[in-house]
Formats: sequence, structure tokens, C-alpha cells
Amino acid sequence: MKERGWHFWKSGFLIACAVCLGHSLADAQGRQEPGRPVGRVATRGDLILLELDEGVLGKANLFDLAGRTLRFTPEGPAYRVENLASQWDPEFGAQLSGSQVKLNNFSFPFSGKRWDSLSAGITGSISFGEDQGEGRRMGGVSIGRFAQLQEAGRSLINTVPAICVFFKPRMSGTRYLKELPDRAVITWDVTEPAGGIQDFTWVKTVNRFQAVLRRDGTIEMSYDQVTARDAITGIYPMVTEGVEKQLATIRGEPHPASPAHLDIREVRVSAVDGLFLKIVVETRGPVLAAGDPDLAGIEYRIGLVAHQPTTPRSEDPHPDIAWTIRGLAPGSFGGRAGGGSRYAALGPGIVGGARTDGNTISVMGTLPAALQAGNPIAIYAEAVDPGSSPPTVARIPPRELTLTEVRSPEVDLSRVTRADGPFRLVYETFHYLALPNPRDLTCTVLKALGDKFDFLAYYSDFRIDNQEAGTPSNGPLGGGPSGGAVTGIGATRRGLENYCTAGRFQWQFIQPVYVGSNQMQERPPEGAISSDPRNIAFYAHQLGERTPDGKMLPYNYAMSQIGHEMGHRWGAFVSAKIDGRTVPLGPTHWARGLQAPAVFPYQRPTEASAMGGGVWQDSFDGTYTQLDDDYYVPATGWSHLDLYLMGLISAAEVPDFFLLRNLVPVGRDANGRSTFKADRLKATIQDVIAAEGPRLPDVDHAQKSFNTGMVMIVEHGKAPSKELIERTDGIRERWIDYWATTTGHRSSMTASPK
Repeated sequence: MKERGWHFWKSGFLIACAVCLGHSLADAQGRQEPGRPVGRVATRGDLILLELDEGVLGKANLFDLAGRTLRFTPEGPAYRVENLASQWDPEFGAQLSGSQVKLNNFSFPFSGKRWDSLSAGITGSISFGEDQGEGRRMGGVSIGRFAQLQEAGRSLINTVPAICVFFKPRMSGTRYLKELPDRAVITWDVTEPAGGIQDFTWVKTVNRFQAVLRRDGTIEMSYDQVTARDAITGIYPMVTEGVEKQLATIRGEPHPASPAHLDIREVRVSAVDGLFLKIVVETRGPVLAAGDPDLAGIEYRIGLVAHQPTTPRSEDPHPDIAWTIRGLAPGSFGGRAGGGSRYAALGPGIVGGARTDGNTISVMGTLPAALQAGNPIAIYAEAVDPGSSPPTVARIPPRELTLTEVRSPEVDLSRVTRADGPFRLVYETFHYLALPNPRDLTCTVLKALGDKFDFLAYYSDFRIDNQEAGTPSNGPLGGGPSGGAVTGIGATRRGLENYCTAGRFQWQFIQPVYVGSNQMQERPPEGAISSDPRNIAFYAHQLGERTPDGKMLPYNYAMSQIGHEMGHRWGAFVSAKIDGRTVPLGPTHWARGLQAPAVFPYQRPTEASAMGGGVWQDSFDGTYTQLDDDYYVPATGWSHLDLYLMGLISAAEVPDFFLLRNLVPVGRDANGRSTFKADRLKATIQDVIAAEGPRLPDVDHAQKSFNTGMVMIVEHGKAPSKELIERTDGIRERWIDYWATTTGHRSSMTASPK
């Protein structure tokens, strides 16, 4: 049977969520299942040591192709792949001024078409087609800000025809083009990001690689010198035939207590194009159509288990692969503004979205390399009705089958030979260790040491699969020792049980910060200078003037990160009701044009809030000078609005403020500070209260003393390094001082596991 159209369904949901809701990353990873202990906990003085259980972090797969050439030779619509000795071309040709490349001597055959133009992305990829990276600032392909490379390799399938030579986000540098009668050579000379708060190095790194596109469709990728160890490498032609072969039908027992659209009768498993696994769930009655108001919250879950299956519990399934089809309410997380309810397909490797047809709902995706053809697996399915109490679950328990006709497109490119192909598409993801589940980390600590922490900050000796050295944050928004809810801040308490807290625990890092990253260094390297105001070295002289030894305070980047992230416990989520209109002041971070000077600056006379906004000087001619911007480097204090939301000052202590909208740059003043034209909108704390209600508990009853657990995380069987211990303890000491200073000593912070 042939089925067309599957491969063109797009689900922008996951990528959009990762970019727009970085501080709710864990929400984007799936439904909020309760955390579970994943390691052993001990204390080291004032620090907490968490040794993870074996297997929690998976395995790293670091780049191993330096000094080699990969050749992809067309064979019909597929390719044979070879790993060869280096075929490096030392003559680069002319430097490209942008990503767009016009081929003048021939058209290049790829993905069923011939192309006379392409987009060479600065981050090491090539894309073809109408878009050709025009909508992407750096050209080529792109992924979400917090996407893990381990999963992102699959997410690129059937999005745009592309070649990933060494695709690594955040790279910068130069590209070169040399076009000959029979081939085009594109060479990259790029660096990983350096010197910033989210970077892993203070100095630029060398990464030189090139792609040769030959007239006959052959592709060669060569790697001269590569410092970076993580990237995506491979070819991504569109696979669109839709040839389907059914592999198995799994039938279940009736669930008469479940609604007809959730009573699963059978699950059909098929292979599509020998590349995708398709799962069709058939129910007793028609599934709800998009737009149905009862669709929101329902879930169809499919689990694939590679090892010997055991019957999963609905509250703790932990399959090797979990695919979820979730009903979204209009305007909810991932829902389209102004649209109706709809389905979203979530999970690693999913291609496109969910599809409904009468009594069936289906999803399709690729398998990881571990689940290859011939491997035994178990598949189970369940549907959840959130409208019943307790929620009704209809389930088909695990049934074992052997995969045939489906082959993962991910291979070990260092070992591949011509005999292993042909491949319709083929790639390898090089990545660091997997991100541990943040709720698992919380539950591990709280169950071992007790529910006595307001915040948890994680630091590690290992690097995880993330392009940024820092971390987003989230939490249940508990109420501290009282356990009560905080209202009037634009965010509500949620999911306490998922974090194993009775009500105290409030907020945390989502992932551990690596000990080798810039933000875990005490200071920049001696003599480091920078002309970039987002690099802490830019402020070395200014900050050093305030200390007896002429050096900036230690762990400035670390204070920027922990202050900003823990500040998300209260901000920046509120709106203001002005002249009958609700005006968002964020969301998530204060709007750039919000007047938000720090009340108690940390280290400079003029600082904008750690949560964003700016310090604006009104020139009274329709223009405004920006005295401090909305970026959180160097570390800064809190605005009046922040302190009110934190429960540290009363509403009466918050002066009137304003929001600048429609900012248009007009130049710089005599001191080199940026000036803008803007429309000024006056706001008061009463406008915020009108939109959100009063902050409760109020300043006289709000929590004033907080405790942070400073957690060192190590891999199974390993001890913490001397650097991890010293740096985590240094950050702990500085955090206590930072908190007292920036709250004007109206609040205190401890960092004790006792």
C-alpha cells in the first residue's frame, strides 16, 4: 500500500516551545511525571554530593572524524558511504559575504531535484529549496535553542533538503567558495562561541572542515582540524514515496469504562520507506476532531521498550522511546493563538504530527541506532481521559515483536563501509551526556535530606548535551517553610508531588552547570580583555576599582546565572491593566523598554534588573538614553517591582515606572550610550495589582529567609574533582553575599544541607 503526504506534515510545536519557553524546558520534554530517585546523596560540609546511578546519563558520542573524509556516492535515490583518508583541498577560494551561493558551472542533483543555488550556513550546514535559510539568520538549517543534538539529528528529517557537514549551533567565523567545472568546494573556518556567560571557552577555537559537491551528485566532507567535539554530520534528502509495509497488529481487551474515543481496540505497526515506524491506534469510536472542546488534555501514549519488557505502571512507564499525542486547548502551551484545540505529537524522532481518520489516530517517526532491524522490542499503548477522577486509562500491555523492514538512519560514520548501504538518508550525532530529568534530581535530594530547601542549584564534573553552558530553570513554586501558595505574581503553584515536596520547595536549575564552563571560573583569565559588553572581561577595570585588590568580585558569571534563574521563581510574569487594557510587562523576562533600575545594586552605581528591562534616561524630546541594558552581565540587583513580587517591599514602596514601546535607535550620546525614539506608557504598581491581584502573603508576612541546596553531581562510580568542590563552594559563599546585598539585607540566604 502507498500513502503519500506523511512526510510533509510539520510540527513546529517542539522547536517553537524550546525557543519561546526556555525557562520551562522540562515542560517541553513531555508530561510532568513525578520524579524518582536516581542516585546516592551525601553531604560534604555545606555542599551536597549526588552520585548518579549507572545509566542515568546514557553515553556520550564525541566527534572522531578529524583528519578523515566521508564520501557519499549516489545509487538511485540512496547513497553508499565510505570513510576515507583525508581528501582536504587547501585552496579555499573566495570568502563568502553571506550564506547564499549561486552555482554557475553546473546544477547539483540532490533530493530528487537539480539545484543551481544553496544556502551555506555559518554553523556548518547546507540547505536547498525555496527557503534556503533566508529566514534563518545564519543560513543553512537550524534547531531550537535548547535542543539536544542527540535528538535533533532526527528532528531534521524531512524538514528541508540539507547536508550537515559539521552542524553545530552558535558557531561563527568565515566560509569560502571555490567553484570548478565539475565541483563546488565550500570551506568553513569557524570557532565555538568564546568569552560569554553561556560559553565553554574563553578563547576562540579552530574548526576547519569542507564540503565538495560534485556534478554527478557525489558529496565529500573533509575535516582538517576540529576542536569542537559535538555536532550533527550527514545528509538529509527528503524521503517522500510513502511505501508502507505492515509489520504487526496488536489487539487489546475492551475498556467499557473509557469513552469510545479513548477505548483502544488495536495498535497497528508498519514500516514506511524502510525508514520510519508508523503506529496507528484504533479506538472503539471516532477520535475527537481538531477544534473539539473536549480534546484538551487527552493523551494517547505509545511506548517502545528495547529490553525484556515488564508491564509498565501508568505513573512510571519509563520506556526506551515514548511518543505522546496530546490534545491542546486553544492558546495553551504550544497552542496557536486564536486557534482551536488541536493535537500535538511529542517525542524523540517523530516526523510530522498526529493524523486522525475516523476511529484511528496515528504518528510516525524514526528509531534510534539502538533499535535496529532484527532487534526484539515491546510496544504498548495507552489512552488517558483527564476528565474522570481518577483519570481513566485504557491500555494495551506490552507485546513483543521483532523489528523488520525498519532501519535507523543513524550510523557510526567512523566504521561505515560501502557494503552497509545504500541509505536513503544517513547521519551521526556527536554529543555529550544526556540531560538528567530535573524532577528526578530534586526528588533524589529531597528524599535523602528532607524537604528543607527553597532552591536547588546543580554543578557537575561532566558536560551534558546542550549548546549553552548555563541552564534554564523551573519548579513547583512552593511556599517555603509555610508551604502556602504565593499569589499576585502572575504564576501559580503546581505539581508539588512531581518534585517530592510537601509544599516548601520552590525553584531550581533544570540541568547541572559544567565545572569547565566559563561561568564556573572564579574570574576571566589574567589579562583577558574584550570589546564586547556582554563579556565580563569588558568590565574588568570598572569592577576592579571597587575592590582593594583591584580584581572584580569572584564568580560574577555564576551570580548572573543563579540570581537570574532563581529570580524566575517570582518574575517576570505579571501584566498591568492600564486604561482598561492588559499590558504584559514580560513575559518571562521584563520587556526591554521597562524602566527597571536595581534598588540595591550589586557592584555598579547604575544597574538594570537581573530579570531584564533597562535603565532609561528621558531626554524630554521624545528620545531616551539607555544607561544599562536588559542583559544580565555583569551580575545585577533587583528592581522595585522585583522586590515587591518577592515579598520584600510593600506596594507603597514601588515608585511609578514606565514602559517604552516601539523603540527605534537614533544614535549615541556623547558618552557612547545608545539613544532611541519610543512611545512612553506610564504604569504604577496599582496597575499591576489591578491585573494580577495583590501580592499575598504581603510584605509583613512573606518569607524572608531562604535556603539553597548547592549540589555537586558526579557520574556513577566517580568522586568529585578538586575543582568542582572548590568552585561550587566559592559560588555558595558568593551567593549568600549576593543575595544579602541585592535585597538590601531585607532577606537572608543560607546554603546548608543541615
